[in-house]
Formats: sequence, structure tokens, C-alpha cells
Amino acid sequence: MKRLFMIGAALAVAMSVTLNADAQDKKTLAFVVNGASDFWKIAEAGVKKAQEELPNYTLELKYPEQSSAAIQQRLMDDLVAAGVAAIMVSAVDPKTSTEALDRIAGQVPLFTTDSDAPQSKRIAYIGSSNVELGKDAGKLMLKALPDGGKCIGFVGLPGADNARERIEGVQATIKGSKVEMVDVRGDDIDFARAKRNVADALAASPDVACMVGFYSYNTPLIYETLKESGKLGQIKIIGFDEDPVTLGGVREGAIEGTVVQNPYEWGYQGMKLMAKVLEGDKSGVPADGLIIVPGQVIDKANVDAFETELKSRLGK
Repeated sequence: MKRLFMIGAALAVAMSVTLNADAQDKKTLAFVVNGASDFWKIAEAGVKKAQEELPNYTLELKYPEQSSAAIQQRLMDDLVAAGVAAIMVSAVDPKTSTEALDRIAGQVPLFTTDSDAPQSKRIAYIGSSNVELGKDAGKLMLKALPDGGKCIGFVGLPGADNARERIEGVQATIKGSKVEMVDVRGDDIDFARAKRNVADALAASPDVACMVGFYSYNTPLIYETLKESGKLGQIKIIGFDEDPVTLGGVREGAIEGTVVQNPYEWGYQGMKLMAKVLEGDKSGVPADGLIIVPGQVIDKANVDAFETELKSRLGK
């Protein structure tokens, strides 16, 4: 009996060693986001779908402790030191991070998403055309304010390419009209500060006619603050992305519309592309390095259908 036990124990140890070796043989692909936000749960669902199709890889989505270029960079350095095979990142501040991003790109294949770093040595960007999204938001503003009016924008990271390009798209669309973007307030993805920005804007600009939330959490906080101040319905709201509060506001008519992206596909397509590149297949990387995943404008007419599809992807 003792001999059988020892044989069984030896087999268990051997199997454990084999399983550990198999786990170590798997290459890890990391998706590094720009800060803590429910927005990234949709991308995470795409990563999980890709994991089902990439059994020989370990896929991870990583959040930095704070939305800071330095902290994000430290996280990527740690991932490289731990042996990660490739990284896709939403760069917090690409303009000041080119050298640091290039250092990462010199060690592992680097891809960008959401907020590009076109001056870096990244292999490809997969995400939205933020200028086009901004133009869509500008059209919603023009429709909401046919007689013109002053608008204030709210955004997490003013220095990030996604923010800058969205604002650029808005300004290009409303140029020459009576609609003005008189201010854009940043919050560094600090939700308390983001809400305070809205309250401060109300106090400083009582004649504001429109508020635009450029990041996913900005619009719900605009909605909440206007509701608390009794101004919901008096000031037009334009949103970005698909937070449940935003979609509910669109449904009830308190929010004119929201411009949504497709982070699910960023996670899904991005992981698949990184795996192919690691395997020596670069056919999926276009010459200009840009893989644009189209966005969509959501209003009262299509909000129900969109939300049903979104819940299905999230498994709700």
C-alpha cells in the first residue's frame, strides 16, 4: 500500500512539473489601459473571446494604479521584466512618452489602442479614428443647438491623442456655426474632480447651453450633476461611449446622443494580431500602421438595439 502511495505521489509531482512547464511555455500578451474605468470591461470581454481562440497564449488586461504616464510606464517595465511577449497600450500621454515607449518597443512588440503614439516605434494602432468620432459629436451639437450656444467639454486626459483628436474633430465641425466650444476641463481620470469640474462650470458659466463628455465617465457625471442642480433638460448633453447611465439618459431624452466606440473589437482583434506577429505573420499590419475600428452614433432611435447587443457581448 505504501509503495502504491509513493508511486501515486511521484506521478502527481511529475504531472505538476509538466503542467508548470506547459504554463511557462505559454507566451503572455498584455493589454495595458490608461486608468480604472468600467469602459474597459468591454475590451476585457473581447480579450476573453480572443483567449478562447488562442489557447497557447495567456492574455491579460492590466490597469495602472493611477492614470499617470510614469505609473503606466513602470507597469509596462514590470511586465517586460516578468517576460511578457507583447504589449498593447492606451498611452496616457504619448507626446511626452515617446522615448519611454520606444524603450518598450525595443524589447517586445508594442501596439497602441484607444490613444495612439504615432511618433513611437509601435507596430500598429488598432482603435477608433478619434477625429471622426469628434466630428460625429460636433454634428450632434449642431443638431441640439440649431440657434447656437456656448458649450463646455469635459475630458480625462487632455494630453492624450484620443482627447486632443476628439476635440479637434468637434472644432472642425462647428467652425463657422453659432455653436462654440468655450472651454474644455481635464480631470486626470479622477471622478471626484470630474464631477467638481461640472459644478464649477455651471457656477462660472450660467449661460452654458451644452456640455460634452469626452470620456466614458464624463457624461454620467454631467448627467448626475445637472440632475442634482435641477438643470437636467435645460442644458443639452452630448456623450461619448456606452456607460449605462449615458444610455439611460439617451433613452429618456435627457442626453441628445452619444458617440460610441468598439473596445470589444480592440481587445479581440488586438490580441489576435499580436499573436500572429509573434508567430512571424505581419500580413495583418497595414502599411500605414492604422487599423480603424468604426464607431457609431447612438440616439433614441437605436439605443435599445445597441444596448441589447452590448449586454450579449458582456454575457449579461
